[in-house]
Amino acid sequence: MTLPRLTFGIITLNGLPWLGYNLRALYPFAHQIIVVEGAVQAARSLARPDGHSQDGTFEFVQRFQAEEDPQGKVVLVQAADDGYATGFWPEKNEMSQAYARRATGDWLWQVDGDEFYMPEDIQAIVAQLQAQPEIGVVSFPFIEFWGSFTTRLDGALYRYELPGVPRLFRWRPGYTYADHRPPTVLDEHGRDLATGPHIAYSDLRRSGITMYHYSYVLPKQAEQKVGYYAHAEWTAAFRDNERWLREKYYGLKDPLFIGEKGRWHWQWLETYRGPHPPAIQQLQADLARGALAEPLRPTEDIQRLLASPAYAIGRALARLALFFTHHLSRLVKPITRRLRAAAAGK
Repeated sequence: MTLPRLTFGIITLNGLPWLGYNLRALYPFAHQIIVVEGAVQAARSLARPDGHSQDGTFEFVQRFQAEEDPQGKVVLVQAADDGYATGFWPEKNEMSQAYARRATGDWLWQVDGDEFYMPEDIQAIVAQLQAQPEIGVVSFPFIEFWGSFTTRLDGALYRYELPGVPRLFRWRPGYTYADHRPPTVLDEHGRDLATGPHIAYSDLRRSGITMYHYSYVLPKQAEQKVGYYAHAEWTAAFRDNERWLREKYYGLKDPLFIGEKGRWHWQWLETYRGPHPPAIQQLQADLARGALAEPLRPTEDIQRLLASPAYAIGRALARLALFFTHHLSRLVKPITRRLRAAAAGK
């Protein structure tokens, strides 16, 4: 049986050090890896005047192509390649569509530069795609790391609002990448693949398969998110991110509401004691021996917080509050809909 041909699509700005470790991890499984590099207009402050990364990500991928890509799998795309003369992308939709248009595999796997998988989990997914060719979308549960490799986020977002994310899509002639938020692929008739046969995040969770997202581990990452979201036109939800960076990421203020959405959006820190993908183990080893020079967030304050009995009690109460409010909402919403429908019919 022919193996599924996987095209991995990555959009990146200032993606080092994660990107190199990710390219090496994905390479054995890839038919194609398309890296779309550069800043969107809202992230101009994080880029060079020509729109490229300040940390040398563009040049790194060029070196990777020359030195570590014997099979020619890696494609590097910049804004100028798609006709954006300023060197800046309009937004992330256009960046994602840039790799989708160039995809030659029969599956399109969207990967953030700091998202990693266990090799055996990728193999298991490939086996499922072979066994179930009718599948259109695969959504993954995920663990999001915060401040260190031993601290993860938990709360409303991860339990109820966004417990899984679509990342892998069937890709055929005539298919289009419609939206980056959430990732949406349409077939040749304009139908959302998510409305057809799919593998849900809950199915993968039962199988022990997850995505590891190291999105807030390095101060560089948190600061870059602030620099982008503070100017993004598509949302006003994170306009106060500079305060979040100062008070919460560095100050641990309101640690039961540690996320960017602010007070009354339950989000807290938990200790992570599980395994990491081999690529992350290598990254950690390189940091430990000084082969990789990257500023880390001090963790003493996080460790004190996680050792606090009061914080443990607070998290337990938050879990209970979320559980009851979520299930109460599920009961109330159908009643509300029926009342509205009845009122509209009068």
